[in-house]
Amino acid sequence: MNGMNALVLQSPEMPAEEYAQLKTYYDEKYQAMWYHLDPKPRPCVTWQLLNDLKQFHRDLYSVIDHPDGPTIKYLILGSNSPDVFNLGGDLKLFKELIETRSREALFEYGKACIDTMYPHHIELERDLTSITLLQGDALGGGLEAALSSSVIIAEKGIKMGFPEILFNLFPGMGAYSFLSRKLNSRMAKEIILSGKLYQAEEFYEMGLIDVLVEKGEGEHAVYDYIRKENRSRNGITALRAAARRVEQVTYEELVDIVKIWVDAALKLERKDLRMMERLVARQSRSALKATA
Repeated sequence: MNGMNALVLQSPEMPAEEYAQLKTYYDEKYQAMWYHLDPKPRPCVTWQLLNDLKQFHRDLYSVIDHPDGPTIKYLILGSNSPDVFNLGGDLKLFKELIETRSREALFEYGKACIDTMYPHHIELERDLTSITLLQGDALGGGLEAALSSSVIIAEKGIKMGFPEILFNLFPGMGAYSFLSRKLNSRMAKEIILSGKLYQAEEFYEMGLIDVLVEKGEGEHAVYDYIRKENRSRNGITALRAAARRVEQVTYEELVDIVKIWVDAALKLERKDLRMMERLVARQSRSALKATA
């Protein structure tokens, strides 16, 4: 694969972009744009990662619409952290904002998550297929980002779930919307309220994962999928557009749910915040493991 900066390659008139917590590259042969999450210091959704994702989407729109830009048919979300896709929201930041009663900052964080997830979900309103490749654990907001894709490809053995109920909250950046569309409202509530970490194999049986492969085979599976879709791409993408119209998740719906999430977050008690602290420690241990 071509490891060069895709945005520089595609539009000579655009300046080179540096993303602090995002790695991008363009595979010309398969007309596939990859972007890998690379947050620091913990593999969670940091403010810097959100800013990088916003800038990436702005750059990508410019590249796609540039008259001399190459074709992009596939937008692929992955992770640069070994064994971790993303562990969700920045709980350390959440705790600080809740303790200082910073309603506006909580809302701005939640809205920023929606602003970076929704373009991927609607495939930039271009002729694209959004894919998420899961090669490591995806929790909370990380799993919400994955569920926003049209296609999810995962390796066996990874863990997935929404731990928010453990500290008396709920995942407020798309979990219920995407789960209820992909499954049904009963199963969406069951998954969210259980706080359970599911194996990828379980999500595959439910139908939340489209392709399940052995560990280490994820990238090969992405290209196998692309080759298969390319044989009937017109029909597949048209059916996907029809399904999105029927099962529509709107931006307004997602923002309204963020507002509910903010109200709920500000009602958390000291015992809930202590549990949040323990989960922050787990995120930190995962970061140390990933860099060991």
